[in-house]
Amino acid sequence: MPTITANGTTLYYELRGDGPPLMFISGGPGDAGFWPEVADALADEYTVLSYDRRGNSRSPRPEHWTEAPTDEQADDAAALLEALGLAPAVVHGHSAGGIILANLALRRPDVLRGAVFHEPAFVVTPGAQETFAALQERLGAAMAQGGLSRAMEMFLRWADGDAGYESLDPDFRERMLGDGEVLFGLEMRSALSSMPTSDQLASIAVPCVVVAGRENRDPAATHHWAYEAAQWAAEALDAPLVEMPGAHGSMITHPEAFVATMRPVLSRLAASQVDA
Repeated sequence: MPTITANGTTLYYELRGDGPPLMFISGGPGDAGFWPEVADALADEYTVLSYDRRGNSRSPRPEHWTEAPTDEQADDAAALLEALGLAPAVVHGHSAGGIILANLALRRPDVLRGAVFHEPAFVVTPGAQETFAALQERLGAAMAQGGLSRAMEMFLRWADGDAGYESLDPDFRERMLGDGEVLFGLEMRSALSSMPTSDQLASIAVPCVVVAGRENRDPAATHHWAYEAAQWAAEALDAPLVEMPGAHGSMITHPEAFVATMRPVLSRLAASQVDA
């Protein structure tokens, strides 16, 4: 099991392929298991890096770790890229991973060649605020009913849909069910207090693209809030909005279409020049 020390913590990582570096940052929970099928397909053109974020799954929880500030999460990503000799890289942040990516782009643009914000969990629109208030109520009820594992299952079914959840590799699913204490006890609180402003996004200098699930364009969709957040981010970043087949977890439910949609986006970003 490949691990490396980066930013003072041990991180599990997976590395595939050869070519320009491409990193995937998972949202919640922060497990690399969201990416194997996509990473295998893109490894013909890219050196693809995915990892379990600090304290999640196969990355051990540091001793006396009681907070998960977004600055630390971004510094972990930067340190991992540098430790593996992959900076600058195109970095793709999904959902809460988009919050980490925004922090990374603002504070460590030197490790980025480009940024892909995949339905970033920016709780800044009225729809997103209402959705997350309702989600927290549902999580509280699930915890009362069956503890952290039951709350995590509910969260995953909400995020990826019942069909997406049932399609997950059993070992991957089991790992995530054990990540509830980190996600709900540490990360969610930090993420919700770390939303970038539109002015901050406008100041990001690296080339950016925003991705949204086509199904979420429908105002009745469960994750229409995420489509609205993507629209808001694209406008603030002055970046193109690219629609992806599927909903919020398209890398799981539509991996072939995900790869086909991302190839021209990644090619354009990988060819971007980095200022000295």
